[in-house]
Amino acid sequence: MGKTIAASLAVAAVFSLAGWHGRGCGAGRTKDPAAITAAVNERLEDALKSLDATPAQRTAIQALKEKLLADGLKLRDGQAAAHQALLAEWKSPSPDRNKVHAIIDERAAAMTALAHEAADAALEVHAQLTPEQRAKVEARLERFHH
Repeated sequence: MGKTIAASLAVAAVFSLAGWHGRGCGAGRTKDPAAITAAVNERLEDALKSLDATPAQRTAIQALKEKLLADGLKLRDGQAAAHQALLAEWKSPSPDRNKVHAIIDERAAAMTALAHEAADAALEVHAQLTPEQRAKVEARLERFHH
């Protein structure tokens, strides 16, 4: 999940369009933040074009995407440190059970917080779109999830 959290959450949550072009969330996985950002920007731009988004909609949705993407990348960056801490505990002759659980709890809380932020962003996007645009998104989502 750490490899694609920014791309999949930003695209899925900000616009609920991870599969806009039929590409799954795991396609073209990368650890490079610039590549993740480019992929998210490309997918969002394609979606906005397909919806004939107004300049005001574009501005509002781009702002949501920027915040969520930054937060997603920050969460992803913390994954390496958590992995190293868990690995250090594993290598220890006497791993600290409480420390292991604390690391897991912290990561789970951070992921939950980002998921809530993503849900709020998706609801804001919903409010920005016209009923016709929402219907287009809905049709894409139904095809993607079936």
